[in-house]
Amino acid sequence: MSKVRVHNFAISIDGFGTGADQSLEAPFGHADGRLMQWFMGTPTFRAMQGQPGGTEGVDEEFASQWATGIGAEIMGRNKFGPQRGEWPDDGWKGWWDDDPPFHTPVFVLTHFPKPRLEMAGGTTFHFIDATPADALAQAREAAGDADIRIGGGVETVREFLAADLVDHLHLVVVPIVLGRGERLWDGLEGLEERFTTEAVSSPSGVTHLTFTRRERD
Repeated sequence: MSKVRVHNFAISIDGFGTGADQSLEAPFGHADGRLMQWFMGTPTFRAMQGQPGGTEGVDEEFASQWATGIGAEIMGRNKFGPQRGEWPDDGWKGWWDDDPPFHTPVFVLTHFPKPRLEMAGGTTFHFIDATPADALAQAREAAGDADIRIGGGVETVREFLAADLVDHLHLVVVPIVLGRGERLWDGLEGLEERFTTEAVSSPSGVTHLTFTRRERD
């Protein structure tokens, strides 16, 4: 069966995956770009921006794994945009312009479903009101034999972990203290018992943690 994977998901050392007060101008709230600074110099990120170059090394080795073998993504509404409540008629198509980097079906979890949105490069956003298990079933049908990526934000990753639906989790612990925002670990006491965990430090100052799901009983 296909695997459910999380990649390049950054948290502060006090466990916050995003800051407070998200807005159009501040996608990560008061955290600004600090959680993803490690990523921005990698060839993987620069290629997403249509730019050459980048720094090879530990960060790129992990960053580059996010797209391999992925057939669909599931994300929360707040990763798609800063809107709340009913969708405004403002033409919003996500943070990524007309050619998002996903190139697969993307299932956006929302309590306000709306018609799908087809973008360039093979990305189609499907806006669904579904439990993690139901969303995963839809994503697996769309992905065929390929894997499913849980793209965030924090609440979405936490819900899939709580439902025991994640097979591979890659976290990047960034040495900053945010103090407020949305914490990943709340309600997940004992999570480590399900996984084999490895840690790799990077010269950039971050620590890459990988959690690989142990065999189920």
